[in-house]
Amino acid sequence: MKLRLSDEDARFRDEMREYFTTRFPEHIRAKVLARQELSKDDIVESQQALNAEGLAVPNWPVEWGGRDWSQLQRHLWHEEMQLAGVPIPLAFNASMIGPVIAAFGSEEMKERFLPKTANLDIWWSQGFSEPDAGSDLASLRTTAVRDGDEYVVNGQKTWTTLGQYGDWIFTLVRTDPDVKKQAGISMLLIDMTTPGLTVRPIELIDGGHEVNEVFFEDVRVPAENLVGEENKGWNYAKFLLGNERVGVAPVGTTKRWLADAKEAAGDRLSSDPVLASRVADLENELMALELTALRVVAHSAEGKPHPASSVLKLRGTELQQAVTELYVDLAGPWALASGAGDGSSAPDWARVSTTQYLNYRKASIYGGSNEVQRQIISGTILGL
Repeated sequence: MKLRLSDEDARFRDEMREYFTTRFPEHIRAKVLARQELSKDDIVESQQALNAEGLAVPNWPVEWGGRDWSQLQRHLWHEEMQLAGVPIPLAFNASMIGPVIAAFGSEEMKERFLPKTANLDIWWSQGFSEPDAGSDLASLRTTAVRDGDEYVVNGQKTWTTLGQYGDWIFTLVRTDPDVKKQAGISMLLIDMTTPGLTVRPIELIDGGHEVNEVFFEDVRVPAENLVGEENKGWNYAKFLLGNERVGVAPVGTTKRWLADAKEAAGDRLSSDPVLASRVADLENELMALELTALRVVAHSAEGKPHPASSVLKLRGTELQQAVTELYVDLAGPWALASGAGDGSSAPDWARVSTTQYLNYRKASIYGGSNEVQRQIISGTILGL
């Protein structure tokens, strides 16, 4: 395995680094580097700044704003963003529904949605999970019944991340209940202002409002909003979920967090050998993950993720959670200072340590739970 970048790829990396660290909106980077929560306006401004430079949707077809980059260049773009504290483009738009519409949508649908999706003029939500159909997605029960030129949708979705900001939702619905469950599913694009659609917040353990329930009661959707063919939605969902898992190991972000944790630890690293050993183990594990990520990139073909991407998801989220746990231990009693005001003596990083620790328990569940990833690894890599 060649570890050194070619001259061309090294120049590409330097160009990305120069833009992200010197020309991207600094006030957004400052919030990310301080591990503060971004507002909707911050996320929209960030993606529009990237889109103006042609850096928001490089994985799309060139005619719709994509870049004809190699897999390695996409990897470098992704890593440099994270290292610089630049928010990655909104996944629901850039890596989920955008590529699906580009691959399976009609020309009219592409022209209607793709430019606004790339520029985040439309904020998409994901309507896949249901109360009794999370990991077993094909068991979903939300129905869509054709009525003339419309579908009538009834049912419920849950864990809809940032659905409170959504303009449109891409939704899996059951259009044929009498066939094998995977064969009776379709994908509809639904305007979230349509009468009968209700978004209800779910309060999380960290006190935040990040996910929602979405209810559909006789929601009428134009038939032209059907993606591809009726009852072929399962194929589109698998395509979408495959893209979701690309880049799911946030190596760049975790490296930055760990570097900041070492700075927060200060002199304790030299006086506490147990702490020093713990940090060294994390650094070694992270380096191994980074090398594995490069191997996966090198062996991915035609934009399809290598089966070993499941290893990245599994270990990437485990290390991400381990670093958030390190912050809580470094904060000590200050870890109880969540929500403390400006007058608190607790450092800023310590005030958010517990909330982020709690929030990132989700990382081993979304994007295909780590239990599912272990099944993929055992079956497709180890042959068990």
